[in-house]
Amino acid sequence: MKYQLGTALVAGRESIILYCRDAFFDLSSLLKLVQSKQALSLERVNPPVSLMEVMERWPFWKGQLASIADWLAGDSFAGTLPAQVGADQLSWRAPLLYPHKLICIGTNYKDHILEMSGGAGMKLPAYPYSFLKPTTTTLIGSGEPFTLPKYAEFTDYEAELAVVIGQRARNVRGDEALHIVAGYSVFNDLSVRDWITKPAPVGIDWVLSKAFDGSAPMGPFITPAEFVPDPQNLLITLSVNGQVKQDSNTANMVFSVREIIEHLASIMTLEPGDVIATGTPAGVGYARRPQEPLRPGDEIAIEIEGLGRLETPVQS
Repeated sequence: MKYQLGTALVAGRESIILYCRDAFFDLSSLLKLVQSKQALSLERVNPPVSLMEVMERWPFWKGQLASIADWLAGDSFAGTLPAQVGADQLSWRAPLLYPHKLICIGTNYKDHILEMSGGAGMKLPAYPYSFLKPTTTTLIGSGEPFTLPKYAEFTDYEAELAVVIGQRARNVRGDEALHIVAGYSVFNDLSVRDWITKPAPVGIDWVLSKAFDGSAPMGPFITPAEFVPDPQNLLITLSVNGQVKQDSNTANMVFSVREIIEHLASIMTLEPGDVIATGTPAGVGYARRPQEPLRPGDEIAIEIEGLGRLETPVQS
């Protein structure tokens, strides 16, 4: 039975949310109910306090959560599910607060490389081009307002597939690279474009361009990898104020999820909960004619097939 995981404030308390059967459940309350009824032969453990804790023991929790989802999908309730959380009670946070690493891949769609070169053409990168965002100040949840940075004139959107790591790994290759993935999510790599045409002598300042507060909306869910048969065949769209701006498929990536993980794991140890954003397709505001920077009052919505809808209101 498919399920998804998120993090939300419920009555002011941070809760892990299990989404299953078109209903939202507080995972802590659900675990206590299951254990009190002895409905499943689950190992008795204290409920996790965060999704980071779940990721740190993903092989264990993956089995536990699958059993709970199957139980919810069964006929044990005679049509009545355990207590649910209403959608209007949820204030989404980013699913993971806070991962050890948030790694972003740039120039990973051929059409985006072409549009950012002004149609002049550009060599494809020889390996995934990456940079880091600070995890404690950039991640925000679906529906959380994003405040435009005051030092910038041109802030832009970037719809991306996010990969969440579920096992500690180094130097993984081939199928093993995908086996360490816990799940996938929806991500917006918000970017300042002011310095693209006037870089410093040593290149673009990636802190100014990518590391500002709130620049990494994510969620609302993490969808376990077992429910994503092929991460290289997912529709990905972004709209601003209801108008579609990006419309593509992850099949158009230059480097696949597997190749990105192989590359990064050759450089650093990947840890449970690490997030990798895999690049954006064509259609960004900077490449449009006329150009379309984000404005106060804009409403951004990103959808990735089977993973959910990430909404971000823009404010000054």
